[in-house]
Amino acid sequence: VQLVESGGGLVQAGGSLRLSCVASRSFLSIHGMGWYRQTPGKQRDLVASISGGGSPNYIDSVKGRFTISGDNARKTVYLQMNSLKPEDTARYYCNLNGTVADIGYLEVWGQGTLVTVSA
Repeated sequence: VQLVESGGGLVQAGGSLRLSCVASRSFLSIHGMGWYRQTPGKQRDLVASISGGGSPNYIDSVKGRFTISGDNARKTVYLQMNSLKPEDTARYYCNLNGTVADIGYLEVWGQGTLVTVSA
């Protein structure tokens, strides 16, 4: 199972981007989904997540600006990012974990998509 991210790019501060993450196979059940980001020389940090059927969770710095959502039918996870700031500049990675037919439990990472926010 592979995850392919898209939607990154260069945007001015205050602008918006929507990241997408498409899975190559459907999950029988998704235990959790999340978006992480990483800058050079730093660890990968969680930005937003949904576990099971629970409510989304966000780090404080993106609350009110970012929205995570998932579309099981399209095997896609989204991250809508509004009011972007230069400090949001990073490579963004999606993560899915759940149950896949003939495989069982699986946790998968995407390859990352670069978001650059100019001042």
